[in-house]
Amino acid sequence: MTIEEAIKAVKKMPITTKTVINILYTSRYIEKQGERFKSYGLTMQQYNVLRILRGQNGSPANLCTLQERMIDKNSNTTRLVDKLIGKELVERNRCAENRRKVEIFITEKGLKLLEEMDPITEEANKEILKYLNENELQTLNKLLDKLRTDE
Repeated sequence: MTIEEAIKAVKKMPITTKTVINILYTSRYIEKQGERFKSYGLTMQQYNVLRILRGQNGSPANLCTLQERMIDKNSNTTRLVDKLIGKELVERNRCAENRRKVEIFITEKGLKLLEEMDPITEEANKEILKYLNENELQTLNKLLDKLRTDE
């Protein structure tokens, strides 16, 4: 389905408008797929924090590190971490050398949850992208990276 059909456009749009609308519309389509996290009691943003912490390979992260690496830069990182602490998926500790520094770690429970979710998430990603071949995926990634050149 074309973007014009999806939004029921009646007149031709400039290509720049069409492209931005298409990206936004597709983004919302992909975000809807994130509803699979609800059955695990997570939001997409909480899942993102857990994946970032797992990527630390046992080393702590601080709120600034999490914020820098978040996909959704508008997320309230402190609130996300607090919710994950409440679910016993992460821990927050004061640094022994610098009491002002807060260190955040993923717990064993958080690691196990991600391990359970990994194959489900990968299958969902494959389903979203099933109409694109490897070359198209490479090209799409290059184009999306190029869009964010000024970032």
